[in-house]
Amino acid sequence: MSIISKDISKAVQLLNAEELVAIPTETVYGLAGNIYSEKAIKRIFETKKRPFFNPLIVHIPSFGMISDIVSDLPEKAKLLADAFWPGPLTLVLKKNQNIPDLITAGKDTVAVRIPNHPTTLMLLEQLDFPLAAPSANPFGSISPTTAEHVNNYFKNDIKMVLDGGPCQRGIESTIIGFENGEPIIYRLGSTSKEAIENVVGPIQIKNKKEIAPDAPGMLDRHYAPVTKTILTDNLSEALQQHQGKQIGLLLFNSKIENDAVAYTIELSTSNNLEEAASKLYDALHELDKQNLDLIIAERLPDYGLGTSINDRLQRATVRA
Repeated sequence: MSIISKDISKAVQLLNAEELVAIPTETVYGLAGNIYSEKAIKRIFETKKRPFFNPLIVHIPSFGMISDIVSDLPEKAKLLADAFWPGPLTLVLKKNQNIPDLITAGKDTVAVRIPNHPTTLMLLEQLDFPLAAPSANPFGSISPTTAEHVNNYFKNDIKMVLDGGPCQRGIESTIIGFENGEPIIYRLGSTSKEAIENVVGPIQIKNKKEIAPDAPGMLDRHYAPVTKTILTDNLSEALQQHQGKQIGLLLFNSKIENDAVAYTIELSTSNNLEEAASKLYDALHELDKQNLDLIIAERLPDYGLGTSINDRLQRATVRA
């Protein structure tokens, strides 16, 4: 049974009734609910099997709504919002008293962004409340970048996936928090560290925290296929070590001829990191369907979006 629809008015109706709707963004599909509905927010955590200590991101349609959500906006947060909103950047800021603790995992900060997707911006404009929308997948599994991915995960658990086509950016937003007014990257994502530094200068990365994480995506194991997956700098050596297995390769742009390889996906024939990011999760979904013994992923160049893609692959793979 498919629950996929392009009907924004139906999505509005369901969200007003405290139901969940999966929504498209430029990064990944989100599992959305009214931030002021305890029923809806609890259902997000329960449907995803997401631990309540892991905070959610609030999605708003315009910068004019920011004062409804946050109590303080550091100068460098304003610069980043001006530069990247709407877009794949989330800011973690001091929250207003009206923001429920359930959204923020009891913290005094809230994660907020303006998504850059016409369908979801249109939806948000028609609602009287912002939406919390973590990725629309079971906790820890591969994030969804098409409506079909969400339908495969949740067709029996939610009433609608609002179809906005394939996600253009393909990996989650970059998350930035503030300590003493200075920005810190809590999660690498679709806005590169280099692009951020062009706006605010050198920035520290603090993107791992297993206990009471400051933002989503900080846990060590995340974004993972069911199939055992390893990340390597040396493809030929990894293939040699795993002889006799049905192997799938996830490559940036390498060419490998090897009889052990049952399935290969190349993320970008033209060395384009943006293209590789947009294809990453879809490729992992595809490889996960092939009944393989092992997926071997090639580490990408460690700059720009390559750093963010490597972060996702590192969290998706078992440690050697």
